[in-house]
Amino acid sequence: MATIDKLNFVATHKPIHQPPVVQRRNKLSNKLWEQIQLAKSELDSKPLTIHKRKTVKDTEGNLKSITVPKRIKPWWFVSNEGRVCISVRYGSKIISLKPGMPSIQVNDTQELIETLEIIKAEVEKGSFDQEIEAASGALKANFKK
Repeated sequence: MATIDKLNFVATHKPIHQPPVVQRRNKLSNKLWEQIQLAKSELDSKPLTIHKRKTVKDTEGNLKSITVPKRIKPWWFVSNEGRVCISVRYGSKIISLKPGMPSIQVNDTQELIETLEIIKAEVEKGSFDQEIEAASGALKANFKK
């Protein structure tokens, strides 16, 4: 039988607020996960359905929470040369992971998935924090009119 003495107790608390850089990193990481799932579903020729919660008013005027499918647009496209390219986005802004080169060229869908997983791992490490910060600032500037 298990005893409480076998548990590893620590004096740590859950942080109340995450730093903004971590919030932005997590936002991009979640979007990259969605793109990976979209590419995998395209590779398997299966439709992808991710749902989100939406609050609407019913006929009596009461607020009601419903589940609706989320529309996910692919970040990849076919270039003029006929090659598949991907542009990483933060909101509506394209992030240049290398200066002056906003797109990454891949050969097929399998390489696309591998590339997205590499980018996701680097984002989670914090390698692109400056690029994310610049894109976030550009998005904020759009709302201050």
